[in-house]
Amino acid sequence: MTLPRLRQLVFASNDQTDVARLRETLDLGKGFVDPDVSVFGLTNGVYALGDQFLEVVVPTQANTAAGRFLARSGGQGGYMAIFQVDDIQRVRNHADAAKMRRVWNIDVDEISASHLHPADIGAAIVSIDEARPAESWRWGGPDWEADARPGLVCGLEVVAVEPGALAQRWAGVLGGPAHDAGEGTFELSLDGGTVSFVPGERDYLSRYMLSHPEPHSCIERARGCGLSVSESGFEFAGVQISLVPHIA
Repeated sequence: MTLPRLRQLVFASNDQTDVARLRETLDLGKGFVDPDVSVFGLTNGVYALGDQFLEVVVPTQANTAAGRFLARSGGQGGYMAIFQVDDIQRVRNHADAAKMRRVWNIDVDEISASHLHPADIGAAIVSIDEARPAESWRWGGPDWEADARPGLVCGLEVVAVEPGALAQRWAGVLGGPAHDAGEGTFELSLDGGTVSFVPGERDYLSRYMLSHPEPHSCIERARGCGLSVSESGFEFAGVQISLVPHIA
């Protein structure tokens, strides 16, 4: 069994222009608009950073899961984290044994996936996906390899009322080891990254950690777009983005 890998992080926004704004700020490729997300009442944009992905979803209809998330959260926090696993049936069995509802499932030749209910897994929708072959990614679109920009999704921070309990809940399903990192923080080890669980007043995806060839330029573009910036990143669609230099 290999460790799970963080393959895609998702933002939700009521602002259609955020799809292009993410591309502009991070100097991403042209991206992919997935027509299949219309079944969820959404439109989107998916961008490849290395062989990982960032997605913005925007509700186009009333009473969508993303729309309810935005209303409930006040637009604070990330919408979904997608983990690549090497044996989805094993992970599904763990989720089922823990009585975590699977709100969506797909099994086709190139990928199998399940979305776990955020009320059960905690903090957000967690998707478990097994791609075949492992280096492929259906959700990135047919030309994502040619469109990818250098970089890496290297981590995720989750704010939690009970960080240790939430870390163990995620670990129990995904299979990666969780440990006490001190000062109330717990970490879940991944293939090529970590999920950090930190104390807070509610459970949500608070920070996406990215490596990028030109982090300073990204921050300046974010400033130019009117986004809130810091020395190490910026806030986008209610999520803190932390940037570190990417070494090819």
